[in-house]
Amino acid sequence: MYLSAREIEEMDGVRKVHYLNPAAERLNKSLGDAVGMQHLGAHLITVDPGHQSTEYHVHHFEEECIYVLSGRGLAVLGEQLQPIGPGDFIGCPANGVAHELINDGDEPLVCLVVGQRLTHDVVDYPRLEKRLFRNAGEWNLVDQGDIEHVKR
Repeated sequence: MYLSAREIEEMDGVRKVHYLNPAAERLNKSLGDAVGMQHLGAHLITVDPGHQSTEYHVHHFEEECIYVLSGRGLAVLGEQLQPIGPGDFIGCPANGVAHELINDGDEPLVCLVVGQRLTHDVVDYPRLEKRLFRNAGEWNLVDQGDIEHVKR
């Protein structure tokens, strides 16, 4: 499938607020959905000044990457704060470091975000001490302190 630049520009974006972080608000245009992709998500996101892209998180199984198209901000990569701008690329391997984007500038931060869409994933939210288990459409969020680790 093909989307022209004009079609992408005219797409209605969906305003998304992260379910664990009300400051994480973005306008999302799902390019992958628009062309019928099921196993790879491709999203054109716009993060307004003063907002984050998501809650600080790390995936155990899925990989994702971010390419900055315009605007400026900060990528939080583990304990590192990395200034970002147009042309910068961020790779987030599975089981890597927790990450998020922050628009600390005065214009929208626009990025292309691409990630796997696995049937199952585990996502940690270190600042909130929460873990999400995603299993075939069912989401289970637990406090990390309540997880019982079993020795085998």
